[in-house]
Amino acid sequence: MDFLHEKSARKYEFCVYFCRDMDREYIDLLELQSQLREEIESSFPERVWVRAEIASLQAKANGHCYLDLAQSEEGRIVAKAKAVIWRSRFAPLRAYFREATGGELAAGMEVLLRVQVSYSELYGLSLTVDEIEPRFTLGAAELQRRRTLEKLEADGLLDKQQELEPALLPYRLAVISARDAAGYGDFRRHLEENAYGFVFAPELFEATMQGEDAPASIVDALERVECAPEPYDAVLILRGGGSALDLACFDDYGLGFAIANCPIPVYTAIGHDRDVHVADRVAYDAVKTPTALADRFIDAFAAEDERISGYGNRLRMAFAAHLAAMEQRILALGERIRAADPRGVLARGYTLVADAQGVLVKSARQLPAGTKFKLMFADGAVEAVAQ
Repeated sequence: MDFLHEKSARKYEFCVYFCRDMDREYIDLLELQSQLREEIESSFPERVWVRAEIASLQAKANGHCYLDLAQSEEGRIVAKAKAVIWRSRFAPLRAYFREATGGELAAGMEVLLRVQVSYSELYGLSLTVDEIEPRFTLGAAELQRRRTLEKLEADGLLDKQQELEPALLPYRLAVISARDAAGYGDFRRHLEENAYGFVFAPELFEATMQGEDAPASIVDALERVECAPEPYDAVLILRGGGSALDLACFDDYGLGFAIANCPIPVYTAIGHDRDVHVADRVAYDAVKTPTALADRFIDAFAAEDERISGYGNRLRMAFAAHLAAMEQRILALGERIRAADPRGVLARGYTLVADAQGVLVKSARQLPAGTKFKLMFADGAVEAVAQ
């Protein structure tokens, strides 16, 4: 009877049988299961708090909720157990968790549960949940976020997007969002109705933006953007806000890896006020809301428009100054011409001498005796003969 626990062997001595033909002692399966049940339930007479990950969750139509709990180490599952939240407790626990975290209980979450341990001869070990601590779930998510950031930094990916050169005027915009999301609608309206009349070319790449399927869906959208026949100037990931647990998908390592390695600058607008998610941290830039991101691109065009307008003003001012300088030179030349005009000289009381052909005479030697010449005054001319 070495295979029996000594205490259990004494307790269930009447249940032990001997098979002469095989020379083996044995007990019935039912008795073995009964021993296990009594031992387990006597070891855990009170409820205990258990930390585990929700591997799967099924909320039935009858109001009961069935869970598969698991624990992993280094990516390998090392423990599993089934749990149940009966209808009488599931509704209030669900409401309490939602109010405290802003999200629903879901697969993939790490949780702290208070359970009653029980064992059934037919169904084995089971845990009946009667309490849950939502603060633990939020804390676990924050711890995982920090670990993800540390891994991305160790892999040299945290600032990889900063090495890209963004387009001066981002025109072709690849938008990753859900088509019916309010944030996406706000972004489109804000972009299209800008006060300047600037025109952009946004194109939607639909993706799931919440829940455990969101990271893979967004990564798939990024791959479709990168494979598009025409290159885009920027990639925009839009999510119009949500609870901490709703936004936990943006702390996924795989999503962060894909954003960091995207050859196009990625901008995020996940709609949160305080937390910085992994997706924000690895992106080229992040803003709080989709409308704020629309303003970023509108402002880029407005700044360029102002810069070009500034060049126009500078050209107009330079041209006006050049014309003014030319005008001054023309005025000065006119004064010089007027100063050299013989009529101006005559008007000041001087006379001019010209020979019979009208050529100015500058020396008396040019007029031998008997030569006719003219004396020109401001008010007329007089003919004379040299003596």
